[in-house]
Amino acid sequence: MRLNVGRVQPPKLFPYAGEIPSINESLFLSRRCFASTLRVCSSILSKFHQIFSLSISFSLFWAKMANPNLTENGVSDSSALIFLGTGCSSAVPNARCLIQPSDPPCEVCFQSLSVPPERNPNYRCNTSLLIDYFRSDGNHSYILIDVGKTFREQVLRWFTIHKIPRVDSIVLTHEHADAVLGLDDIRIVQPYSPTNDIDPTPIYLSQHAMESLAVKFPYLIPKKLKEGQEVRRVAQLDWKIIEDDCEKPFVASSLKFVPLPVMHGEDYICLGFLFGDKSRVAYISDVSRFPASTEYVISKSGAGQLDLLILDTLYKEGSHNVHFCLPQTLEALKRICPKRTLLIGMTHEFDHHKDNEFLMEWSKREGISVQLAHDGLRIPIDL
Repeated sequence: MRLNVGRVQPPKLFPYAGEIPSINESLFLSRRCFASTLRVCSSILSKFHQIFSLSISFSLFWAKMANPNLTENGVSDSSALIFLGTGCSSAVPNARCLIQPSDPPCEVCFQSLSVPPERNPNYRCNTSLLIDYFRSDGNHSYILIDVGKTFREQVLRWFTIHKIPRVDSIVLTHEHADAVLGLDDIRIVQPYSPTNDIDPTPIYLSQHAMESLAVKFPYLIPKKLKEGQEVRRVAQLDWKIIEDDCEKPFVASSLKFVPLPVMHGEDYICLGFLFGDKSRVAYISDVSRFPASTEYVISKSGAGQLDLLILDTLYKEGSHNVHFCLPQTLEALKRICPKRTLLIGMTHEFDHHKDNEFLMEWSKREGISVQLAHDGLRIPIDL
């Protein structure tokens, strides 16, 4: 028995099924379709605008949470230290852990694939500190310690959140890659001039660092143009030599610094810095041993107790020839006895939350406050 299902009719695309619409009808349908598309697009754009506005509101909220002293125009009325980077030279995550994963994979590095950097304290750029110095005249000076390989990323992430508009001066600890290879990008925080007709940013460094950087960045050293040579826009820097001597302080953007020479391996002198009159802060990012004269300046039993020590620690266990690891760091803290310590320069061996729990227990036991710092951390402080 045959089943007569009849002929399947096509859907009516036009007002008159089976007929080709006239030009007027086509135009009418085209206008209706176009109007409908516009309404849909308008609705989508409206939703995107709402989401974007909400995102901006949340950004401002988190900026306010990170910096409760922000005024209505987004400027703080106090000094602060902003940790632009707290990681080692290879930074964290370590790229090798992602492209050649171990079995099991590195938890700290793989976390970077699922947690955004601004919410991940285990995401660490090269060590760098920004000093937001609120001067007695009511103005701010922005002083940058070290300009490493990850400087541009740090500007995009943390200058925006913390409302940092510029860099007024630069202080270098040494001339290794993780401290200087971002110098070319200093131009992004300087006024724009296609002819380099701007005031140069003062940069303070040792004679040894100066000689090395003259080779690494010859185009950043001011020199007279040769006949016919084109002007190329580059960072404008005013190079200022400082002594690696605790007795030879210098002033950068109205803030006094005392150089703290330390051994970064037995064949190399790196500089840390002591600054602040109201609060004594020492920043030492690369150290394997303290000379006696430097340790005296920063010790409670010497020249006076530090309010804050920011100190190098590379690995959790063992020792290293050119850096403190956690065992050496903790032994040094027992000798120096600062009121508070924040650790920087960590590799992917450190898990921020887990290891801070261990350090909290150590702090209670020893009576010395110590924690791991993290990128983006802002510490209000009276300098």
